[in-house]
Amino acid sequence: MPAASAIHTLIVDDQMSMRGLIRTSLQQIGMREFREAADGEAALREMIAKPAHLIISDFNMPKLDGLGLLRAVRAHPPTQGSAFIMLTGRADRELVQRAVQFGVNNYLVKPFTVAQLKEKLEGVFGPLT
Repeated sequence: MPAASAIHTLIVDDQMSMRGLIRTSLQQIGMREFREAADGEAALREMIAKPAHLIISDFNMPKLDGLGLLRAVRAHPPTQGSAFIMLTGRADRELVQRAVQFGVNNYLVKPFTVAQLKEKLEGVFGPLT
């Protein structure tokens, strides 16, 4: 069982308020190490500079959307092993299917609860302590 506090996370969303909500939710789960990016291009630069264990990324963003970020992360060897959870405002079956094709580990529909986020994280990492 991994310790939630040991999972380094990159939060990617173009809305500062959503990044704050995600960060607060992760803190309630016990996570402590966060970086943030406001778009996919900035997130990719962050990941290349220092890979994170987990990326939680919105789908709709300027410059590089969540699917583009996912594809780039999976194509870059140092970041390929990072877990990726796609966050979307809609339960779009086609989007989820495309994300699965590109190697997403899980997805979460907004709005979400802390319990739902924890369930998705445990689906990726196993039970968190």
